[in-house]
Amino acid sequence: MLANAPRRRSPEELLQQAQAEEDYERRGRLKVFLGYASGVGKSFRMLDEGRRRHERGQDVVVGAIQPKTTPEIEPLLGKLELIPVQLVDGIPVMDMAAILKRHPAVCLVDGLAYDNPPGLKNAKRWQDVEELLDAGISVLASVNLQYIEEQQPLVERITGKHVTQSVPVKFIQTADEIVIVDAPPELCVRAGDRSAPDGATAKLQEQLSQLREMALVLAADVIDRQLEEYLERSGVKHGWGAQERILVCMTPRANAERMLQSGRRNADRFHGELFAAYVRQPEITPEDQVAIDKNLTLAREAGAKVDILDGEDPAEAILSFAREHGITQIFIGHTKRRGFLERVARNPVDRLLEKAGDIDVRVFPN
Repeated sequence: MLANAPRRRSPEELLQQAQAEEDYERRGRLKVFLGYASGVGKSFRMLDEGRRRHERGQDVVVGAIQPKTTPEIEPLLGKLELIPVQLVDGIPVMDMAAILKRHPAVCLVDGLAYDNPPGLKNAKRWQDVEELLDAGISVLASVNLQYIEEQQPLVERITGKHVTQSVPVKFIQTADEIVIVDAPPELCVRAGDRSAPDGATAKLQEQLSQLREMALVLAADVIDRQLEEYLERSGVKHGWGAQERILVCMTPRANAERMLQSGRRNADRFHGELFAAYVRQPEITPEDQVAIDKNLTLAREAGAKVDILDGEDPAEAILSFAREHGITQIFIGHTKRRGFLERVARNPVDRLLEKAGDIDVRVFPN
């Protein structure tokens, strides 16, 4: 036998593969339209896909829609069969009995995070969706990032808004497909309060950018899971893993909170490590010392490994540390240049970008 010949799978492994393929084919398919903020158009995208499927001949019904609809949505609803919701204690709930009896090929479900009133079989709307999937009905569903349970603490810190309804991330990860309804943050800002002062508008755009990044990371997790399940169904063994090492550079004026939040998300996403480093500065002012102490405290609270570096050239000190610890990404803050010296000589960020080599450098505005 050739040394490199593939191992023949056992009867038990072949049976497991066949059962996995049978379960995969029997269960309905789940497609989630994920919005990173309200107003990006996730309900419209979901209904528009339902319309296209209906026009291609698929049996499509709408099982639940938001109580308040926009003018853009009304024409789409007029082209689809709607199974009216039931009112239980004044709360709209999907008519599960009617949907299961009707047994369409595809059911559209808006407001995935809704709670059902006490006394029903399922406490949550997403559990209703699970029941439909188990019955072989495919589902198109929509949800906003702020309703993903594990994302809620960070979303609340970013936006200051608290919501009580939720969907567990493990349910989102069972999706066969996930679509980020991705409107640019500046477009969402323009669609909001046009009378808001410039400072408030800039802050809102920054918040939306952070939420958008979180949604993209979540979608990437779902894609990874799809690949793993496909390989398992195909009987392919795999054992790879990504190891990112992210270094957040601390300075007194760095946007430390945002840099650390982004670094923590990426480190968790790729099962990597988070580092934070500060290059000691001579003759630092008392105000700057207070600021850097606060930023280093934030880094420790984020679970970063914190180091204080020494070196006459900050860029060289950072790069030396990065190469010694196998850093793959460097996060650094940057302000507009000020003063004569900064106009005639390149600043540390410029030198860092030039000499980083194969280390990715991400620059955050301070």
